[in-house]
Amino acid sequence: MHGRHWNWEHLSGAGQWGFGGHGPFGGRGGRGGRPDWPDLFGGPPPRAERGHVRYLVLDAIAAQPRHGYEIMQAIEERSGGSYRPSPGVVYPTLQLLEELRHARLEEKDERKVYAITAEGKKDLDEHRDDVDDFYARSGSEVWADHAEDLGDLMKRVARLFKAFKRMARHGRLTPATLKRLRAVLDEALVKMEELVGRERL
Repeated sequence: MHGRHWNWEHLSGAGQWGFGGHGPFGGRGGRGGRPDWPDLFGGPPPRAERGHVRYLVLDAIAAQPRHGYEIMQAIEERSGGSYRPSPGVVYPTLQLLEELRHARLEEKDERKVYAITAEGKKDLDEHRDDVDDFYARSGSEVWADHAEDLGDLMKRVARLFKAFKRMARHGRLTPATLKRLRAVLDEALVKMEELVGRERL
Protein backbone atom coordinates (compact mmCIF):
# COMPACT_ATOMS: atom_id res chain seq x y z
CA MET A 1 0.00 0.00 0.00
CA HIS A 2 1.14 3.49 -0.78
CA GLY A 3 1.29 6.07 1.96
CA ARG A 4 2.82 6.58 5.35
CA HIS A 5 4.93 4.29 7.46
CA TRP A 6 4.60 4.79 11.19
CA ASN A 7 6.68 3.59 14.09
CA TRP A 8 3.91 2.87 16.56
CA GLU A 9 6.32 1.93 19.34
CA HIS A 10 8.07 5.29 18.96
CA LEU A 11 4.80 7.23 18.89
CA SER A 12 3.36 5.61 21.97
CA GLY A 13 6.47 5.09 24.04
CA ALA A 14 5.16 1.54 24.37
CA GLY A 15 8.58 0.10 25.09
CA GLN A 16 8.69 2.12 28.31
CA TRP A 17 5.37 1.02 29.69
CA GLY A 18 6.40 -2.29 31.15
CA PHE A 19 2.97 -3.80 30.65
CA GLY A 20 2.73 -7.53 30.21
CA GLY A 21 -0.04 -10.01 29.61
CA HIS A 22 -2.91 -8.68 27.60
CA GLY A 23 -2.07 -4.99 27.62
CA PRO A 24 -3.63 -2.14 29.56
CA PHE A 25 -6.78 -1.92 27.50
CA GLY A 26 -7.77 -5.56 27.57
CA GLY A 27 -6.58 -6.31 24.03
CA ARG A 28 -4.14 -8.95 22.93
CA GLY A 29 -1.26 -6.51 23.21
CA GLY A 30 1.65 -6.25 20.83
CA ARG A 31 4.96 -8.02 20.94
CA GLY A 32 6.24 -8.51 24.45
CA GLY A 33 2.85 -7.54 25.90
CA ARG A 34 3.03 -3.98 24.58
CA PRO A 35 -0.21 -2.21 23.70
CA ASP A 36 -1.38 -2.93 20.18
CA TRP A 37 -1.65 0.70 19.02
CA PRO A 38 -2.82 -0.03 15.44
CA ASP A 39 -5.80 -1.92 16.89
CA LEU A 40 -6.39 0.66 19.61
CA PHE A 41 -6.48 3.69 17.32
CA GLY A 42 -8.06 2.06 14.30
CA GLY A 43 -4.84 1.24 12.47
CA PRO A 44 -3.56 2.84 9.31
CA PRO A 45 -5.90 4.87 7.11
CA PRO A 46 -9.00 2.80 6.44
CA ARG A 47 -9.73 0.66 3.44
CA ALA A 48 -13.11 1.19 1.88
CA GLU A 49 -15.80 -1.26 2.87
CA ARG A 50 -17.06 -3.35 -0.01
CA GLY A 51 -20.42 -1.62 -0.06
CA HIS A 52 -18.82 1.83 -0.13
CA VAL A 53 -16.44 1.31 -3.05
CA ARG A 54 -19.22 1.97 -5.53
CA TYR A 55 -19.69 5.46 -4.10
CA LEU A 56 -15.97 6.20 -4.31
CA VAL A 57 -16.09 5.12 -7.94
CA LEU A 58 -19.18 7.23 -8.62
CA ASP A 59 -17.46 10.18 -6.99
CA ALA A 60 -14.42 9.69 -9.23
CA ILE A 61 -16.47 9.68 -12.44
CA ALA A 62 -18.76 12.48 -11.28
CA ALA A 63 -15.95 14.99 -11.85
CA GLN A 64 -15.26 13.69 -15.37
CA PRO A 65 -15.56 10.48 -17.37
CA ARG A 66 -12.63 8.14 -16.64
CA HIS A 67 -11.42 4.68 -17.54
CA GLY A 68 -10.61 2.12 -14.87
CA TYR A 69 -6.98 3.08 -14.31
CA GLU A 70 -7.86 6.77 -14.02
CA ILE A 71 -10.53 5.91 -11.44
CA MET A 72 -7.96 4.07 -9.33
CA GLN A 73 -5.60 7.04 -9.61
CA ALA A 74 -8.32 9.55 -8.68
CA ILE A 75 -9.27 7.62 -5.55
CA GLU A 76 -5.63 7.20 -4.55
CA GLU A 77 -4.91 10.91 -5.01
CA ARG A 78 -7.96 12.08 -3.09
CA SER A 79 -7.17 9.70 -0.23
CA GLY A 80 -3.69 11.19 0.06
CA GLY A 81 -2.10 8.00 -1.24
CA SER A 82 -3.50 5.91 1.59
CA TYR A 83 -5.94 3.81 -0.45
CA ARG A 84 -5.81 2.55 -4.01
CA PRO A 85 -8.50 0.04 -5.04
CA SER A 86 -7.27 -2.90 -7.08
CA PRO A 87 -8.48 -3.69 -10.63
CA GLY A 88 -10.22 -6.72 -9.11
CA VAL A 89 -12.36 -4.31 -7.09
CA VAL A 90 -12.86 -1.46 -9.55
CA TYR A 91 -13.88 -3.34 -12.69
CA PRO A 92 -16.57 -5.51 -11.10
CA THR A 93 -17.86 -2.35 -9.40
CA LEU A 94 -18.06 -0.58 -12.76
CA GLN A 95 -19.94 -3.55 -14.20
CA LEU A 96 -22.39 -3.37 -11.31
CA LEU A 97 -22.87 0.37 -11.80
CA GLU A 98 -23.57 -0.24 -15.48
CA GLU A 99 -26.18 -2.85 -14.62
CA LEU A 100 -27.79 -0.44 -12.17
CA ARG A 101 -27.69 2.27 -14.86
CA HIS A 102 -25.66 4.47 -12.54
CA ALA A 103 -22.78 4.62 -15.03
CA ARG A 104 -22.52 4.33 -18.80
CA LEU A 105 -19.71 3.70 -21.27
CA GLU A 106 -18.60 6.48 -23.59
CA GLU A 107 -15.85 6.93 -26.19
CA LYS A 108 -13.07 9.38 -25.39
CA ASP A 109 -9.92 9.63 -27.50
CA GLU A 110 -10.65 6.18 -28.90
CA ARG A 111 -10.86 4.74 -25.41
CA LYS A 112 -13.85 3.55 -23.43
CA VAL A 113 -14.52 5.63 -20.34
CA TYR A 114 -17.23 5.55 -17.71
CA ALA A 115 -19.52 8.51 -17.10
CA ILE A 116 -22.02 8.97 -14.30
CA THR A 117 -25.73 8.99 -15.13
CA ALA A 118 -28.57 10.94 -13.55
CA GLU A 119 -29.46 7.85 -11.50
CA GLY A 120 -25.82 7.58 -10.43
CA LYS A 121 -25.72 11.23 -9.35
CA LYS A 122 -28.82 10.70 -7.24
CA ASP A 123 -27.31 7.61 -5.60
CA LEU A 124 -24.04 9.46 -4.96
CA ASP A 125 -25.85 12.45 -3.44
CA GLU A 126 -27.69 10.13 -1.05
CA HIS A 127 -24.36 8.65 0.11
CA ARG A 128 -22.21 11.77 -0.06
CA ASP A 129 -21.61 11.59 3.69
CA ASP A 130 -20.09 8.10 3.32
CA VAL A 131 -17.66 9.37 0.70
CA ASP A 132 -16.72 12.52 2.63
CA ASP A 133 -16.28 10.53 5.84
CA PHE A 134 -14.00 8.00 4.15
CA TYR A 135 -11.74 10.66 2.67
CA ALA A 136 -11.74 12.65 5.92
CA ARG A 137 -10.48 9.57 7.78
CA SER A 138 -7.94 8.56 5.16
CA GLY A 139 -6.77 11.93 3.92
CA SER A 140 -4.10 14.36 4.97
CA GLU A 141 -5.79 15.31 8.25
CA VAL A 142 -5.59 11.89 9.95
CA TRP A 143 -4.08 11.90 13.43
CA ALA A 144 -0.97 10.07 12.22
CA ASP A 145 0.11 13.25 10.45
CA HIS A 146 0.59 14.80 13.89
CA ALA A 147 3.04 12.25 15.22
CA GLU A 148 4.75 14.59 17.66
CA ASP A 149 1.49 15.64 19.33
CA LEU A 150 0.29 12.05 19.40
CA GLY A 151 3.55 10.88 20.95
CA ASP A 152 3.27 13.53 23.66
CA LEU A 153 -0.32 12.48 24.40
CA MET A 154 0.69 8.82 24.65
CA LYS A 155 3.43 9.69 27.13
CA ARG A 156 0.80 11.32 29.33
CA VAL A 157 -1.36 8.22 29.12
CA ALA A 158 1.69 6.14 30.02
CA ARG A 159 2.27 8.32 33.09
CA LEU A 160 -1.30 7.65 34.19
CA PHE A 161 -0.83 3.88 34.12
CA LYS A 162 2.55 4.14 35.82
CA ALA A 163 0.95 6.17 38.59
CA PHE A 164 -1.66 3.47 39.13
CA LYS A 165 1.04 0.80 39.24
CA ARG A 166 3.04 2.75 41.83
CA MET A 167 -0.02 3.35 44.00
CA ALA A 168 -1.01 -0.31 43.84
CA ARG A 169 2.53 -1.42 44.63
CA HIS A 170 2.65 0.77 47.74
CA GLY A 171 -0.83 -0.13 48.91
CA ARG A 172 -2.28 3.31 48.35
CA LEU A 173 -5.34 2.25 46.36
CA THR A 174 -7.69 2.32 49.32
CA PRO A 175 -11.48 2.30 48.80
CA ALA A 176 -11.60 6.04 49.55
CA THR A 177 -8.78 6.78 47.10
CA LEU A 178 -10.40 4.63 44.41
CA LYS A 179 -13.66 6.52 44.86
CA ARG A 180 -11.90 9.88 44.39
CA LEU A 181 -9.95 8.60 41.40
CA ARG A 182 -13.15 7.37 39.77
CA ALA A 183 -14.68 10.82 40.21
CA VAL A 184 -11.64 12.48 38.60
CA LEU A 185 -11.62 10.03 35.69
CA ASP A 186 -15.38 10.31 35.17
CA GLU A 187 -15.08 14.09 34.95
CA ALA A 188 -12.20 13.77 32.47
CA LEU A 189 -14.11 11.26 30.36
CA VAL A 190 -17.16 13.51 30.18
CA LYS A 191 -14.99 16.40 28.97
CA MET A 192 -13.22 14.16 26.43
CA GLU A 193 -16.52 12.82 25.07
CA GLU A 194 -17.87 16.37 24.77
CA LEU A 195 -14.73 17.39 22.90
CA VAL A 196 -14.94 14.46 20.50
CA GLY A 197 -18.61 15.22 19.92
CA ARG A 198 -17.81 18.84 19.02
CA GLU A 199 -15.03 17.75 16.65
CA ARG A 200 -17.49 15.57 14.73
CA LEU A 201 -19.94 18.40 14.14
